[in-house]
Amino acid sequence: MFDIVSILQNNWTLFLIGQYPHRPLGGLANTLILAVLALVLAFPCGLLLALARVSPWKGLRWAATVWVYVLRGIPLLMVIFWTYFLVPLLLGHNITGFMTMLCTLVIYQSAYLCEIIRGGIQALPAGQYEASRALGFGYMRTTIWVILPQALYNTLPSLISQFISIIKETSLGYVINVQELTFAANQVNNQLLTKPFQVFLILAVIYYLLCFGLTQLAGWVERRIARKRLGSGVQTVTPGAVLATDN
Repeated sequence: MFDIVSILQNNWTLFLIGQYPHRPLGGLANTLILAVLALVLAFPCGLLLALARVSPWKGLRWAATVWVYVLRGIPLLMVIFWTYFLVPLLLGHNITGFMTMLCTLVIYQSAYLCEIIRGGIQALPAGQYEASRALGFGYMRTTIWVILPQALYNTLPSLISQFISIIKETSLGYVINVQELTFAANQVNNQLLTKPFQVFLILAVIYYLLCFGLTQLAGWVERRIARKRLGSGVQTVTPGAVLATDN
């Protein structure tokens, strides 16, 4: 226990921000920045894929389905290596490990966010579509102004849960030298050499506290949505149930 406290006292800045300002920002701060950017950039991609998956156009549905199933069927580490070697070839110059990992997470998470949003859309009762059509709304207007606002609101807990997954996935950036939290922990371990258990126990606790806090937030949002739904008398199927029956 004393060793853990001593390691934290001597290396807390390295865990928090890496070797900044002498080197690029790292540690927990870089992990959170990477995760937030990945979620923000992957969300519109996932939204477009979800709309394609539920669209009435067969070719669009087929293309989006292939994208989703391929990405969900391969390991993230493989996508990291593909991006690491392929993106510089496409751009004609090298990119940083941070940008490589960000591109990887955006591509990979677009498939998972697609299924979350699609579940939210399909969970809405059919009466929503029928009422919109009765008011003279076309397919696009119904989707944008009636369906999506309700679906995205209902999927907020799932989006927070997916954000937790993204945070944990950023640790794989270590293999391409992204200076995130796991990379910082390895730097501390290389300095100490004799205390790997204590160092990586600290790392595990940091990840646990961060993810546990976000899990509690997701639960609170889910309960709030459920209370509001019961208060308005609206009943919907949960997105998870739709995905389960679809698979």
